[in-house]
Amino acid sequence: MLGNFTYCNPTKLYFGDESLSYLNTELPKYGKNVVLIYGGGSIKRNGIYDEVVRILKDNGKEVAEIAGVMPNPTLPKLYEGVAIARKHQADLLLAVGGGSVCDYAKAVSVSVNCKEDPWEKYYQRFEEPDCETLPVGCVLTMVGTGSEMNAGAVITNPETKQKIGHVFADEKIMPRFAILNPRYTLTLPHYQMVAGIYDIFNHICEQYFSGEDDNTSDYISEGLMRSLLHSSRIANKNPQDYEARSNIMWTATWALNTLVAKGKSTDWMVHMLGQAVGAYTNATHGMTLAAVSLPYYRYILPDGLPKFRRFAVNVWDVDPAGKTDEQVAREGLQAMEDWMKELGLVMNIADLGATEEMLEGLADATLVMDGGYKVLSRDEIVRIFKESMGQAVNPKA
Repeated sequence: MLGNFTYCNPTKLYFGDESLSYLNTELPKYGKNVVLIYGGGSIKRNGIYDEVVRILKDNGKEVAEIAGVMPNPTLPKLYEGVAIARKHQADLLLAVGGGSVCDYAKAVSVSVNCKEDPWEKYYQRFEEPDCETLPVGCVLTMVGTGSEMNAGAVITNPETKQKIGHVFADEKIMPRFAILNPRYTLTLPHYQMVAGIYDIFNHICEQYFSGEDDNTSDYISEGLMRSLLHSSRIANKNPQDYEARSNIMWTATWALNTLVAKGKSTDWMVHMLGQAVGAYTNATHGMTLAAVSLPYYRYILPDGLPKFRRFAVNVWDVDPAGKTDEQVAREGLQAMEDWMKELGLVMNIADLGATEEMLEGLADATLVMDGGYKVLSRDEIVRIFKESMGQAVNPKA
């Protein structure tokens, strides 16, 4: 491994079908005022809300609520949450839901005591907090983002059509604890389950497709990807398989808790492309990633050929005998496409609501990252979006 790095992850995890009971262990560590944050109400229908509220009350907590956090949390919703947390003089933010709810809680955490506009400070200038932040705890009900064990928070500005993530540098912004009960994920619709699975897979890819040195992180990534492929196929056929769903949940956490990023420059262009689509269409995050991934990877394959060949052999079991490196690499991407279709992922941004009229705006909304094998120009971004819509593009253009 090349370079120097520091690794610290302070989030305490409680995993398993009895893990919610450990909320009783964590709550006494914080003051009496808790803000309970959740999404569209599924936790009320499946009983998780009642369980959490009972534990909060048993621990003597005064509870305020921020309900209705959407899959792509918006800036107006952030302002609303900040006002509620300030009024309640919150001592703890407890997020109960998927990655968007956890992301949102972290965004509220860094914004409650911020004297500036959080959008300008954190999502335009990408500055770090210079104010006191609130502790966050998570009870995870949907897997994919890894937000339960990282310092990332993604917010969408519907007015400017920008969906931007900020991964904060200070580990105190990571959740102090996270409760991971795989049973809570069993009620998810199939569409959301497979979108989360692809989100996990792409998180690993974004870190894997960078660098050229012999890096331990790449070996860990390959193992995580192989585990995910195995469990995803089981869960796709039987979503109630607890073992498969528990392995998927655990893989999701390790895919984006900063471990496999160590020693890597990391890419993240698939996320930048996908987040632009999400800002314009409000489509499910994992599906936006699925729809842009293959056009992007096929385009940059010549620039990262050794890694794409390794990906084909070590992850997809492609036999390299008698084939050129490029043939092996492309066979790996074909195997990836076959798996994506097997899961039922959306493979075209037009199916997510993107139109040809949006292409220029999508390109303008795409942040360009420089950690992968190729730094894209604006024209190349437009080209990839066109291919993501199924449009034929002149390979020599």
